[in-house]
Amino acid sequence: MSFMQNIPDFLAIGHVTRDLHADGSFSVGGAVTFATCCASRLGLSAGMVTSADPEIALQLPNLLPDVALAVRPSQSTTTYANRYSNGVRERFCLVQSEPLSIVDIPQQWFSAPIVLFGVQAQEIGADIILRYPRQPATLLAAIPQGWLGSPDATGYVQPRLWQEIERVLPALDVLIVSREDLLPFSRDAQEGSAGLLSRWSQLVPCLIATDGSHGATLFQHGSKQHFPAYLTHEIDPTGAGDVFTAAFLTHIHRYRNPEQAIDFANCAASFAVEQPGLQGIPTLAMVKQRWNSYNQ
Repeated sequence: MSFMQNIPDFLAIGHVTRDLHADGSFSVGGAVTFATCCASRLGLSAGMVTSADPEIALQLPNLLPDVALAVRPSQSTTTYANRYSNGVRERFCLVQSEPLSIVDIPQQWFSAPIVLFGVQAQEIGADIILRYPRQPATLLAAIPQGWLGSPDATGYVQPRLWQEIERVLPALDVLIVSREDLLPFSRDAQEGSAGLLSRWSQLVPCLIATDGSHGATLFQHGSKQHFPAYLTHEIDPTGAGDVFTAAFLTHIHRYRNPEQAIDFANCAASFAVEQPGLQGIPTLAMVKQRWNSYNQ
């Protein structure tokens, strides 16, 4: 486990993933991978707390050369494969890495001003969030994908709400959830995804629901406001939501304007879909140029 002595501006906690492709190859993914890379390219110092096998742990410094790493050794790395049936994606979690504990976070990193819990496979328990020793100006945020499902005996990720989710939401400042991840809950006649968003928005100060090319919706203080996406040519949407999240947190940390931060994040995400993987993550100069051209 290695890490910087300095406190990172942006700290992401969660599993990196081994994402399998149809041809048998794999790429390194996970919310923490895309988010820390984005934060770094937007001008922040970034750090990551994760768990991975030795092969992936050796790859991370080359993949993310500007990101400080605290890696909990594990025999395996959380591994996902996607299968498609009639255009519908089925997600399989084939292997899970070691869960994370609060002791895996370097002591000095607790003072990071931005903290993102990038949950992939319920590796972050309620104790980490509820016991996190936050500072007055710290932003605590979460991507709850890994809290919205769990694998069955075959690895198929079944929609299943983590029982602790509503207990931890009041401890957060920001929750950013993809409407795609909520789709399985839309079949619930009693409440459905709209009901979940409405209820969760009462528990966390700032909730954002992203919806790909349809933009994003901000829920705040009992009201909601929609922000359209930027027009772009989509090549690969992988990680775009994580880029959105990092861009939003970066901008709101700097300027404390959530409406402006969502528009900035939509702009950053428009780059992320134009190239595969980490290649599409933009620099701050790239985002500012496109953002200014749209807002003239």
